Amino acid sequence: MASVTAFADFGDEEDGTAFQPITTWQGWKAFADTPRLEAPAAGDAAWTAQALEDYHSRFVVLTTPSMKKVSLQLRRLLVLNRRQQGARRGLIVSGPPTTGKTTTLMELGRIFEHTDRRRHPRLKDRLPVAFVSVPPSATPKMLVSEFARFLGIPVHTRMNQAQITDAVCHVLAEKATQLVFVDDVHLLNTRTRAGAETADQMKHLGERVAATFVYAGVDVEHSPLLTGPRGAQIAGRFTLVRNTALPYGTTEQRQVWHELVGDMEEALRLRHHRNGVLEQHAAYLHRRTGGVIGSLSHLIRTAALISLEDGSEKITKKLLADIQLDIRAEQQERPR
Repeated sequence: MASVTAFADFGDEEDGTAFQPITTWQGWKAFADTPRLEAPAAGDAAWTAQALEDYHSRFVVLTTPSMKKVSLQLRRLLVLNRRQQGARRGLIVSGPPTTGKTTTLMELGRIFEHTDRRRHPRLKDRLPVAFVSVPPSATPKMLVSEFARFLGIPVHTRMNQAQITDAVCHVLAEKATQLVFVDDVHLLNTRTRAGAETADQMKHLGERVAATFVYAGVDVEHSPLLTGPRGAQIAGRFTLVRNTALPYGTTEQRQVWHELVGDMEEALRLRHHRNGVLEQHAAYLHRRTGGVIGSLSHLIRTAALISLEDGSEKITKKLLADIQLDIRAEQQERPR
């Protein structure tokens, strides 16, 4: 069976806690420090109506075959790069939207963070993982400023790109950062001057920081990032892993999908829902979602919240059929 991870609340909009994105050090730490949630049984008196809604709103993280593949490649690269001097090998996680690329990076980063803490229990000032996102229409200075923002380095208007880069590299080295995630790399267009220079900046950081870099983006292999001489340099140093929708053609593929649906169903905390109902409708769920994990999670979580709202506390096929999904899912299911 595929494994799932559930997390306790790490910031409620109603409790006055300011939202911190994972592209800041505080936000990443809040995410990494969130304990695994041991959810009591559906009928447990500890559940309040608000707690049940919050639980199904956040729900669980599914360990998909793609996540396992990325995890294996990443472990091998970390060992390969451990004593490497100069340019290190990296990893690109590519695929269609909502197939779990960012979720995969977050979960693997969280696991690596806790592994590092266990190895160095007395060193409290380490920052083993950095997580940034490429801003739209990025320039080299904008990109390195995103690293500075994550690290909490104040950037003054009079600071130039080289000064910010030096500060970022110094802090990453000082904090012993070993894993750097860069999301939304498909936004970089190496055919433009700004995009090409930003790609050069990423390469420069990779050479100055003793860390393994992992990029993620939408269909990166078909994006301008890997075109031209600069794209050839990236392609020569990075391994690409596709994070795609789950197929349903073979017996093995159907079994994987059924296990994921079953694991998600076991995580439900609805008093009147009978386990096995969703797995019986696994083929229907695949048709509705196109095998995309993001759409499946959207569908199940929405159904659970509606059932809590109307008091039925169970998910039926009729309830699933009445839920409108994202545009991609609705269009792919529509008959030609």
